[in-house]
Amino acid sequence: MAVTLLNPEGLPEIDVYRQVSIATGTKLVFIAGQVAWTADGATVGEGDLAAQVEQCYLNVATALAGVGGSFDDVAKLNVHVVDWTPDKMPQLLEGIARASAKLGVTPVAPATLLGIAALDVPEHLVEVEATAVLD
Repeated sequence: MAVTLLNPEGLPEIDVYRQVSIATGTKLVFIAGQVAWTADGATVGEGDLAAQVEQCYLNVATALAGVGGSFDDVAKLNVHVVDWTPDKMPQLLEGIARASAKLGVTPVAPATLLGIAALDVPEHLVEVEATAVLD
């Protein structure tokens, strides 16, 4: 694998991501922000943050598979949530857990969670982008 994930001593250990990724591969892959769309452009889970997070992660996995990668190759995730408040964390984590169960992986690359005002259309509540490194 081209990406090693770790939590250096002296930094908090967070369950849902690692603090650092070390990339040693030769090919950088930048995945555009994925929203809760199906392949035909229909929005999944209107008004349901967990369902939309799940679909976003599934879409990232599809994009990665399309270039011969997987979540094991992800060096960094950015998660953008509309009108973020800390009370939404259980829904976010539920969506990640559901996607993880379907994919058979736990995506724990370093991640940044950003609260934002809006996305491309009002129905979208979350967008997930990824940077991966392949050998």
